[in-house]
Amino acid sequence: MAVTKTPKPLTEAELLAMPESAYMNDAQMAFFRARLQQMERDLLANAGETTEHLRETVIVPDPADRATIEEEHALELRTRDRERKLLKKIHQSLSRIDSGDYGWCEETGDPIGIPRLLARPTATLSLEAQQRRELRQKLYGD
Repeated sequence: MAVTKTPKPLTEAELLAMPESAYMNDAQMAFFRARLQQMERDLLANAGETTEHLRETVIVPDPADRATIEEEHALELRTRDRERKLLKKIHQSLSRIDSGDYGWCEETGDPIGIPRLLARPTATLSLEAQQRRELRQKLYGD
């Protein structure tokens, strides 16, 4: 009976060294799936810590101290809200991997590119398409 080995995950350097013809092959998809799943685990762990931190109510008689604590809580909640939105993008990216659409620009169908995906694994637009979108938003307040 033959034993099948699970291939060892690629490193970023190996990923960048691959030829363009290997773009979004199974090994690359597996790399980004693992990266996105790790991001998801990290965000969920942070959310749990925030919940515990916010439950620890400290009654402070000094109004200035109370205001500081409330501001810290507000900042923490804003950060978690941003992470919640990122979590949604991570789930969408994982769905795109499942459907085979991951790594391709939603607007043009061109490759997004490994360097961009390494920097922002949830990217859905190529750099050029993203720049065009940002320019439109700047010009038209879109």
